[in-house]
Amino acid sequence: MESKRQQKFAGIIQKDLAEIFQREGQNYLPNTMVTITKVRMTPDLSLARVYLSFFNSSNIGLAINTLKLHAGEIRYKLGGRIKDQARIVPQLEFFLDDTSEYV
Repeated sequence: MESKRQQKFAGIIQKDLAEIFQREGQNYLPNTMVTITKVRMTPDLSLARVYLSFFNSSNIGLAINTLKLHAGEIRYKLGGRIKDQARIVPQLEFFLDDTSEYV
């Protein structure tokens, strides 16, 4: 069970990452739309587990690996956005959210 603090910080991370992917997502994954479905924070707020879904992607495994390669750059851009709201910028781990397949 996540605390209110974790949930609030996860919402901030999700909103800012969505803006980063909306503006600069074509640099990482051309012709692919990335949706951030969920963000889970560790209790110490040092790690963000980001769950993604992809639209118009032929190879989802390659898309996840590409984002993992660029995680440092994405984290740097995220740090520029949340520098006034957080002491540390969390590490980012990207996962595929496959709940739409179950539906």
